Amino acid sequence: MQGLTRLPAAGLLYRPSPAPAKCALPTGTRVATCTSERRLTSCRAGDVEYDEGSQSQADMERFERVAAALVAKLPMAMNWDEEGEDDEAEDEGDEANGQHGGLLPFGATSQQATAEQARRKPATQAATSEEEELEGFAVGSASRKPKQLAMSALPKVAIVGRPNVGKSCLFNRIAGASLSVVFDEPGITRDRLYTRAFWGDKEFVLVDTGGLTSAADHLPADQKAAMLRSVNAAGLPDAIERQAAAGVAESDVVVLLADGKEGLQKGDYEVLSWLRQNSPKKPVLLAVNKCDNAGRSDLAIAEFWELGLEPQPISAINGFGTGDLMDALVKLLPPPRDTSLQDAEPPLTVAIVGRPNVGKSSLLNAMCGEERVIVCDLSGTTRDAVDTEVTLPDGKRLKLIDTAGIRKKTKVADSKDGAEQLSVDRALRAIRRAEVVVAVIDAGDGITQQDFRLTELAAAEGRAVVVVVNKWDKVNKDVVVEETYIMDVRGQLRHVNWAEVVCTTASKARRVGQVVEAVVAAGEQHRRRVNTATLNLVLKEATAWKSPPTQRTGGRKGRIYYATQAGISPPTFVFFVNDPKLIGDDYKRYMERALRDNVGLSGTPIRLIWRGKPENERGSVRVQQPDIGNPYAATFAGGSAAPRRPAAFKAAVGKPGTDTAGAEAWGSKGPTPSKAPTPSPSKKPSPKAPSMSKGSPTRKAAVKGPPAGPPSRAGPPSRTTKRQS
Repeated sequence: MQGLTRLPAAGLLYRPSPAPAKCALPTGTRVATCTSERRLTSCRAGDVEYDEGSQSQADMERFERVAAALVAKLPMAMNWDEEGEDDEAEDEGDEANGQHGGLLPFGATSQQATAEQARRKPATQAATSEEEELEGFAVGSASRKPKQLAMSALPKVAIVGRPNVGKSCLFNRIAGASLSVVFDEPGITRDRLYTRAFWGDKEFVLVDTGGLTSAADHLPADQKAAMLRSVNAAGLPDAIERQAAAGVAESDVVVLLADGKEGLQKGDYEVLSWLRQNSPKKPVLLAVNKCDNAGRSDLAIAEFWELGLEPQPISAINGFGTGDLMDALVKLLPPPRDTSLQDAEPPLTVAIVGRPNVGKSSLLNAMCGEERVIVCDLSGTTRDAVDTEVTLPDGKRLKLIDTAGIRKKTKVADSKDGAEQLSVDRALRAIRRAEVVVAVIDAGDGITQQDFRLTELAAAEGRAVVVVVNKWDKVNKDVVVEETYIMDVRGQLRHVNWAEVVCTTASKARRVGQVVEAVVAAGEQHRRRVNTATLNLVLKEATAWKSPPTQRTGGRKGRIYYATQAGISPPTFVFFVNDPKLIGDDYKRYMERALRDNVGLSGTPIRLIWRGKPENERGSVRVQQPDIGNPYAATFAGGSAAPRRPAAFKAAVGKPGTDTAGAEAWGSKGPTPSKAPTPSPSKKPSPKAPSMSKGSPTRKAAVKGPPAGPPSRAGPPSRTTKRQS
């Protein structure tokens, strides 16, 4: 390894240039290099001069850090030993033993092979362990799944405060997405929301909570009326406070948010005293929101010093001061509880949708086993799309999304609740980002038009569907039979008749296990992949029972060559046929039923794509009107492909005495000229044509025409054929 120099602490090799190199840089340009023995100091118009002097200690340390970073990022790019001479010695030893490239010599015995395998085994195990150790840092490994810390191991930050101070707006600002509903009215946020957030190299979980207020008397007159209109059910304010208390109890840092426009209020004192009584050891950051004017922010926060905390002026709507708040926040965050990485494979996302007040939140609480969201008799209690991760006993993970009730568009447009439209939009977005949709139906009301539209929307989006008939305890069992009711539901929801139907009572947690099993089974079928061999066996049997239809006009018959699966979620199958127009809708439905009966795929929609041959490979040509002067025009009028021109016709076109008018009228695909070629002058002239009088037999034959029958496929007449007399 002569001429190679090794960088310190890195093992990287480079070869110094034997002579000054040419450079086109302007005079006096400073250029940084990564060599440890030569430093590029100056550049003249022509050659590059190197300074052979000693290098500074700062440059040496910088080079060592760069080299160590390269080795950490690219561990498998260069696999040299600590000493280059060891490689040469090892290569020379292998050549001396007759081993070239790790191969045994020709004619080696089994004992020699066993000994060589035992000699190489420790080195192989060491290399394997090294690869496993550097697995998380390897570059370009697309097959490996990204890893991240578990959400339960990250520190949590809760945002609390009075109603309508901008907690949800700050939550969306830090998260970098519009996750929580923001509306200029108190009492919008009711359930607590969770999301991952980053600031610098710190990762944490951000928690959004509802407004804390024990009584609406402390609010201004306009906010008090809006609060009473929004929260007018018994026990709902207490439920909101319980949700906020649960978010504070599991958090590590609390951000107390106040309103800078309204100033210091009595409710701010109450929230802070409540925090000091229930969580005295948790650090609290005071942030004063709605300080949109940066020049007057100091005056806006002056009175908040009475709380005994340092106020941070921010504006969640335009981002002013949020950077300083996050810098102060990350200093208070504890380290993660568990630093072990887990696969970032997303859990099965399940969206629970339905009309208002059908029991969606009760079903989510029953599946979680705790009071995760607020349950109230008031219609429209849930506002946000609340995500909740659940781990089943068998280790499978589910992400349950509780959504707001979806009413008809006309009712939403006429509603006085301005936040309802935003809530419905969050619910529709939850359907699009979910894999399985649980459609909750009220057993007392039966199937309504809105239920039909929601399930139809889920099927059109390609989502697996599970129909849950809730409030089954209110049905008279003496009159209604469960099997008959389920068949009636599938008959009315005909577009999702493949979905599983489960009757349950969510408020009493009855048959919730069956709902979870149906959801997991539908998710597995939604991600299922069927191999091509099994698929074509089903296709062969289905076509044997019922062949593709035949076109009435033209007599063309559809043909299915083979099928394959092109994708999952939902399962998508591609059928290769001769012409997709020949496959009718009834036969497509028959093929879908054959797939479900033989393969399964229950609970998920399937998509069938019918792909035909290209237009130039189908054999169909554009047919013109037959030319009277062309004796073979009627032969190809039926739509079949015209044969190629004979060589005799190609040679005759353009020569004297050849009539090409018929060929020009026929086009580029005309097989023969419209008239027979003129006889050669050397031959005897034809005898005089017979008389065409009225009673002559020739006249009768000419009027009668050729005999009826299928068109002849014979080629054009030879040039030596004489003209018909």
